[in-house]
Amino acid sequence: MTSFRSVAVLAVTLLTLAPTGRAGTWTKLVHNAPSGVNVMLLLPDGTVMASRQGGAIGKGWYRLTPDSTGSYVNGTWTTLAPMIDSRLYYSSQVLRDGRVFVAGGEYGTGGSHAEVYDPLTNTWTAINPPAALWNPSTDNFVDSLSVLLPDGRVLIQPVFPHTAGVGLIYDPVANTWSNAGKLKHGNNEVEASWVKLPDDSVLVIDFVATTSERYIPGTNSWFNDAIVPVQIYDGVASEMGGALLLPSGKAFFIGATGHTALYTPTGIVTQGTWVAGPDLPNNQSTPDAPAAMMVDGKVLCAVSDKPIPSDPFPSPTRFYEYDWVSNSFAQVGGPTGLTDNTPPFTTAMLDLPNGQVLYTHFGTDVYAYTPSGPPLAAGKPAISSVTQNPDGSWHLAGTGLNGISQGATYGDDAQMDSNYPLVRVTAAGVVRYLRTFGWSSTGVMTGATPVSTEFTVGALPAGDYSLEVVANGIASDPVAFTLPDFASWTSLGNGLSGITGVPVLTGSGTQVAGQPAALALGNAAPSAPCVLFVGFASNPTPFKGGLLVPVPAQLVVPFATNASGALNLPFTWPAGLPSGFSLYYQFAIQDGGAFFGVALSNALRSTTL
Repeated sequence: MTSFRSVAVLAVTLLTLAPTGRAGTWTKLVHNAPSGVNVMLLLPDGTVMASRQGGAIGKGWYRLTPDSTGSYVNGTWTTLAPMIDSRLYYSSQVLRDGRVFVAGGEYGTGGSHAEVYDPLTNTWTAINPPAALWNPSTDNFVDSLSVLLPDGRVLIQPVFPHTAGVGLIYDPVANTWSNAGKLKHGNNEVEASWVKLPDDSVLVIDFVATTSERYIPGTNSWFNDAIVPVQIYDGVASEMGGALLLPSGKAFFIGATGHTALYTPTGIVTQGTWVAGPDLPNNQSTPDAPAAMMVDGKVLCAVSDKPIPSDPFPSPTRFYEYDWVSNSFAQVGGPTGLTDNTPPFTTAMLDLPNGQVLYTHFGTDVYAYTPSGPPLAAGKPAISSVTQNPDGSWHLAGTGLNGISQGATYGDDAQMDSNYPLVRVTAAGVVRYLRTFGWSSTGVMTGATPVSTEFTVGALPAGDYSLEVVANGIASDPVAFTLPDFASWTSLGNGLSGITGVPVLTGSGTQVAGQPAALALGNAAPSAPCVLFVGFASNPTPFKGGLLVPVPAQLVVPFATNASGALNLPFTWPAGLPSGFSLYYQFAIQDGGAFFGVALSNALRSTTL
């Protein structure tokens, strides 16, 4: 009997510990990060930019690149250029042109400074506010909140603002700063979380209060909203958890008190409605903790025991999925067991374009969580057209390209919004992401409103592809995409040696009307007169002991090489040339070392798309 009773007690214990509900699965990335990673941002080319602080003050960043099948689990890490200032816990936003904005730092030298990273040049540039708006000796961003506004500017709420309650707005196009509207309550929103609503307003529960307010971009002002029925901030360290927009259109705030709150917006500048949400089960809470909206509409939450004065940030971390349909929580396992032996504040999440959630606990081991449910139909983007721009980039138009939420959340210590379109192409099992930029919308739940993005194909080989646009991990139906052969520059040989050998002629440019192109001559006699021949046809004709290819010549222009025997001729590609049209180029250079006193470059052919 005793043995049976013991087994029964054990069974009950295991059942209470076991995850409930249908859980997703965790997978450790095959390759560890070079060192511990903290903030993770999704770049518009599908790679992940991860700060290498690992819970310590630092400047470094890594890039995680998915493999040829689009797998981040099998992805590889590379090192990026370090920031100008050291930081830990700070603002971060991916801008519409693909650059990355960071500001502040609760720790490090970056508290009063901001900078922008350009992934195309792997460089950081300081963008500090002007003296009229900011005194770096007394003003400090610290761990400020930030969000991308509808026009692509960044709203940021410093913890120690220049003027009490007044945030700042950074314009990345003009590279200028201006004041935001003044908060209705308090000096700042330290420890808070912001939620972007479908009307582009930004909702916050005021710091250690039950008042709420919304930022209205159209008027650059804050609107006094309704009272929250429960306390979200804890009474120990005044923390709260993340906040997200649910598929229902309601905002969901998760509290360090264990309480949650749901807000229903009106869609106009009138007060919405707050109700208490379900309490976190088992006396759990979120004193600085991440959460992520998953493709199935559920929210993955990192939680812990409630804070107490002797332990304001308890460990371990447990994991729950919040189901917005049933308005309830279900516990799921962690990446290394039922729990993760670290407090939630040392963890972070990021929505990936393949539908997984990337998870770090500030170590070198990083994990991906795959939700159990199918992608939510309401979050599925749609493509209406894909056309080429005059500069060779591409324009994709459709609906729902920004998704139905901002993605993952943390709050004041980190922002990792990913509500922007990514373009993915597949051919013969090979998956590639094409860099997007110039998103027409930075909103959420844009519905049937037409939206668009630009994208570049980079080094994508010509051919036929299946193309999808992805919003926070949910992909559109694929469309056929054919990338034609690029305009070509082809050497035809037929050079004639001079004093330094055969002069070399090369061409560059997309051969798109109005776009830059260039001819470059090298390895020619220095400081020598020369003549450029341009023709519509190739008829190699004997000339000075060699062959002149552009015959008949339509254009004959005299030039001279520089002291290094080189000549660069930039020009703008002319309009009106049809597809498949070829031009032929060749230089004749006065050269005492040539048999007849004239050297010839190789002939060059350009052919338009």
